[in-house]
Amino acid sequence: MSIASNISAIKEETGRVNVKLIAVSKTKLAEDVMEAYQAGQRIFGENVVQEMVDKYEQLPKDIEWHLIGHLQTNKVKYIAPFVSLIHSVDSLKLLIEINKQALKNKRIIDCLLQICIADEETKFGLYFDEAIELLRSPEFSELKNICITGLMGIATNTENPQLIKNEFYELSVFFKGLKQTFFRKDENFKEISMGMSADYKIGIELGSTMVRLGSTIFGKRIIKYFKADNNTSLN
Repeated sequence: MSIASNISAIKEETGRVNVKLIAVSKTKLAEDVMEAYQAGQRIFGENVVQEMVDKYEQLPKDIEWHLIGHLQTNKVKYIAPFVSLIHSVDSLKLLIEINKQALKNKRIIDCLLQICIADEETKFGLYFDEAIELLRSPEFSELKNICITGLMGIATNTENPQLIKNEFYELSVFFKGLKQTFFRKDENFKEISMGMSADYKIGIELGSTMVRLGSTIFGKRIIKYFKADNNTSLN
């Protein structure tokens, strides 16, 4: 099936439950992104800052770019002028830097707190108690150029659907608790980004409002991504 037909099928499925589709375009060429764009897709997710910046410069400016991978503080400045949503905020230090760069660009940047729900050392994210500590901190209350719009979580990479279901359920319950405690009057706090190609149907079942799909849209064949200009390295 083509990228366009894949998008059409997924949008029909996710549209029924009002879930936003984020096309994960990491390692894909600009031509592949354009094929998805021409099929009506407007939200794309990237893991690597360099790749996102290159594609932003090449592709239509009505694309919403979501940073879904681990973000280092020294890379925030490169995406601050245009990023629509950062899914992977996992520390107060990072949030402070995002706020700083958003202020420089006269923007308010939407962010999700990444919560560690998987029992895997390779996964990033805040533990439940760390997220609460962050939200209670005086430093957080001073950040006026960021907007916390919800949570993101990555389930364990497993063939056990019940384990994934349990992890997504915990994130959903935690989201509701934070909504009541910290964001009761904040209409912006409404997103739960959970579910990728292997487990997005479980994510939707457990209340996900965003799913991040790569191979389901672009296929499983890995395409090596090359920068157009080797002189634009982000150091």
